[in-house]
Amino acid sequence: MATTHIDAEPADIAPTVLLPGDPLRARHIAQTVLDDARQVTARRNMLGFTGRWQGQPVTVMGGGMGIPSTAIYVTELARTYGVRRIIRIGTCGGLGAANLGDVLLAQSASTDSRFNRMQFGGHDLSAGADFGLLRAAVDAAAGMGLPVRVAPVFSSDCFYDGAPDLLDHLRRHHIAGIEMEAAGLYGLAMREGFAALAILTVSDQLDRGQHMPAEQREQGLERMARLALASAASA
Repeated sequence: MATTHIDAEPADIAPTVLLPGDPLRARHIAQTVLDDARQVTARRNMLGFTGRWQGQPVTVMGGGMGIPSTAIYVTELARTYGVRRIIRIGTCGGLGAANLGDVLLAQSASTDSRFNRMQFGGHDLSAGADFGLLRAAVDAAAGMGLPVRVAPVFSSDCFYDGAPDLLDHLRRHHIAGIEMEAAGLYGLAMREGFAALAILTVSDQLDRGQHMPAEQREQGLERMARLALASAASA
């Protein structure tokens, strides 16, 4: 049956879900990467599509911006639809040696959000990727000839006007990228028992003031989607 935020029937959602933030990016992936894709949910205009990749069912749907939005969809996907793998594909700001256009495989995700602490007794949770998916992504990238960087990232609740010294702390701890969702996804994966990975393209190099043009972002999205699908297939 449908949930509060997803109006798909259980059979309409595949065991593997690709989760970009933007529902229009989900539609683009479905139209360009999947075979026989059909729309299965559109509640609140958070579009979701299910199709096939190399004969296997796959769902791609938007998750929104930030941990609270992502957590709503991820929780319902895990609890009601029994999803076993969720791979976030998105963009991030890069720091240090992370160059514009680099693909980061988020090994772990620190955060300034209290989301994980609230469900972990007020303690710090070590929010990490599923090792099987991470290893599969590294191997799949090598097979595709796609350079990737396995690195820690930081998930911030603030897109604008966060802590003024945050970037200094991230650089000091060799955090390669900053985004808004991975820590919540990883915390939920640990609690709900599914495998999760965040694959991110550096769209903005924060130390050098470099920004990726829109066309390049679109190409990066398709590249990440194919890497995510190859990873899920072999994990």
